[in-house]
Amino acid sequence: MEDRLRFALDLARQAGALLREGYGRAMQVEHKSEIDLVTEHDLRSERLLIEAIRDAYPGEGIVSEEAGSEGTAARAWYLDPLDGTTNFTHGFPVFAVSIAYAEGSDIRLGVIYDPLREETFHAIAGGGAWLNGQRLHVSAVDRLERSLLATGFPYDLRTNPDNNLNHFAAFSMRVQAVRRLGSAALDLAYVAAGRLDGFWELRLNAWDVAAGALLVREAGGVVTDLWGNPAVLATPTSVVASNGRLHEAMLEVLRGESPQP
Repeated sequence: MEDRLRFALDLARQAGALLREGYGRAMQVEHKSEIDLVTEHDLRSERLLIEAIRDAYPGEGIVSEEAGSEGTAARAWYLDPLDGTTNFTHGFPVFAVSIAYAEGSDIRLGVIYDPLREETFHAIAGGGAWLNGQRLHVSAVDRLERSLLATGFPYDLRTNPDNNLNHFAAFSMRVQAVRRLGSAALDLAYVAAGRLDGFWELRLNAWDVAAGALLVREAGGVVTDLWGNPAVLATPTSVVASNGRLHEAMLEVLRGESPQP
């Protein structure tokens, strides 16, 4: 797994360099939906990631945001070549590359790279979570009213009533503050680093959360769905991540606003 980690770290930095080179410049933007974007830089980053994995680990599965899925699920790489595309296109400096490797439903390693801040988050199952060589630990906040949380909203929030606005309102009345960064990968990395005390979001995809979920767990936190189940590799999936001390309180707020499936 150490060899795979070195490979993933190098690959994330290469993809991040492509994004950094294109950031702030004129770019070609396509609309997958009214507010869901993809740029030439998403696609360049994704091609780099996929081609490198095919060469280094032929036959292993790849699950990626733009290209979809290929290969086996027994050993699979989960790729978000540009998490935070809307931020990227507007010149808002919050985006990242996310790479995870899983064996079945067991996430074995995760890397999240922020190319503007040169912050490299990584984790191996059982080996802790790290940021630029420093061990990460979740925060010690144990009361919702003192917590800083983050969330995000689905691309169809204008047309789908299951749009998280009710949860956002409920938490806003109970916590110190709620932030919306626009990158689920960095939201999860920041929970692992203790910068955020918790994060929740509805209807994410496996590539959005696989690496970050492992980071949070290896930093001492907890990751579940809205009903406390541990699965995160389904697509779509809801995610609740916390420092552990706040987890049940967060779930209680979310259950108060969501019907049991």
